[in-house]
Amino acid sequence: MNLLSVDEKGLRNWFVLLMLLAGSVFCVAGDQKKAPPAPKPSAPHASAPHASAPHASAPKSAPHNSAPSRSSNTRPSTTTGSRAGTTPGARPGMGKTGTANTGKPGNSTIGRNTRGPAGNVGKGAPSGKPGGGNTGKGGNGNVTRPSMRPAPGRQVSLKGGGSATIRPNGQIRSINRNGMHIDHGLNGSRRIESTHNGARVVTTGKGRGYVQRPYVSRNGRAYVSRTVVVNHVAYTTVYRSYSYGGYNYYGYHPAYYYGPAYYGWAYNPWPAPVYYGWGWGGAPWYGYYGGYFAPYPTYPSAAFWLTDYLLAASLQAAYQANASANAAANASANNAVSNDAGSQAQGNSGGDAQGNSSGAVTLTPEVKAAIAEEVKAQLAAEQTEAKSGASSGGQQASQASEEVPPALDPARRTFVVASDLAVQGDGQECQLTAGDVITRITDTPDDDKKVTVSVSASKKSDCAPGKQVAVSVEDLQEMHNHFQEQLDKGMKELSSKQGTGGLPKAPDATPVASDVPPPPPDASAEKALQDQQASADQVEAQVAKEAFAQGS
Repeated sequence: MNLLSVDEKGLRNWFVLLMLLAGSVFCVAGDQKKAPPAPKPSAPHASAPHASAPHASAPKSAPHNSAPSRSSNTRPSTTTGSRAGTTPGARPGMGKTGTANTGKPGNSTIGRNTRGPAGNVGKGAPSGKPGGGNTGKGGNGNVTRPSMRPAPGRQVSLKGGGSATIRPNGQIRSINRNGMHIDHGLNGSRRIESTHNGARVVTTGKGRGYVQRPYVSRNGRAYVSRTVVVNHVAYTTVYRSYSYGGYNYYGYHPAYYYGPAYYGWAYNPWPAPVYYGWGWGGAPWYGYYGGYFAPYPTYPSAAFWLTDYLLAASLQAAYQANASANAAANASANNAVSNDAGSQAQGNSGGDAQGNSSGAVTLTPEVKAAIAEEVKAQLAAEQTEAKSGASSGGQQASQASEEVPPALDPARRTFVVASDLAVQGDGQECQLTAGDVITRITDTPDDDKKVTVSVSASKKSDCAPGKQVAVSVEDLQEMHNHFQEQLDKGMKELSSKQGTGGLPKAPDATPVASDVPPPPPDASAEKALQDQQASADQVEAQVAKEAFAQGS
């Protein structure tokens, strides 16, 4: 009985154990038959690329996981790696247009409050005043020059010698014949240059230009004089020569200086910001460029007052030059060698046949701040010269030794365009006009004596901001010369207005003649400019016939 009981208990235990094992097997089988559903494609964790295709880009449904593209208009909080437009050492300012700090061609970055040796700048986002940092596409700090392949058009060999280049729309781009060189801008402007009896004659428009002649030699340096003619009014300026790279450049030489205290008053902050009314409200040029330029609401120092003064002077000149170019284009058709009236109208209207029109762009506070820094730098330099009692040209120097012209000074990066200039980059042309702002991003000229610049600010139909183009060192030096000349005129204007109209009173504002004062104006200069313009008209008429005959 006891044995049977024990056996029954053992059987019951074995039965329970078998039931438990069977239940476990049933549960496992059920789990295998009922697998969890696959995640939906819209789930965030499903947007990662498959392990077998690591090169595939992230899907569009997960933009937060993808790198910003070059065409993106979004602004990432930080940008590093190969798409970075700047590195911390460069201290760039705010970008003007397009994506900030990404190296996008639409971006124009201006450095602020920095001076000293320039960092290297890349193709993506040129820095206005780098302070030693490297800026570059791919973060490598290397400068990429724009392609110098020829701009579209054709070259024509002229009978009797010389050559001409013709744009695709039939407009003459340039002419070289009998010692005369003629350049046409995309907006119908014309620049003529030739040399007669040792005098360099440059015509920049009807009734405008200059005649340059050798003047004097002081302390081993040669100086030339220029008689400038604008609307039948002549005045004279002096330029110091620089020999660099086998070419002569000419730098503006001030006609007078002020006492050191006056420069300090203009450089340093005033006791309180000054409200000042310019009276430009009814001026045609001011209304025409109202979407581009706006004066400062107040002036914390004279440097900002002078910034508006020289920008206003440049825009007035641009307005007059534009009116003159339009009048010349409407009065004569010998600027073209095709019968395509539509193309001719486009070529002379200021539009760009290559589609580089920038649209309405504002001269931003960042760009104006960069110009103000250039004003301060020039004021400081002239104060130093005033303290020494001699100009920069008064020091002993050898004409045989080379000297870098001011336009290539690594501490000078920002330039205000002084006159109409057709430039090219990447095989395309675009137009710069007075009042546009460019930033030099290379220091060493190429074989054509040109350097690379980036457009920082431009007016409608001019080169687009951020576009990189090649500009000759000579043209860049002329911009620097004009900047200095306008600054001197502004200092003279400020000296006559100080103490009135809300401006604080200035100390020691009496001008003192420099060591090389200018001579009287050349009485024959205006006639020389008129004669050159008439000769250019005849040459262009002949070239138009020859070029049309060869192109037909």
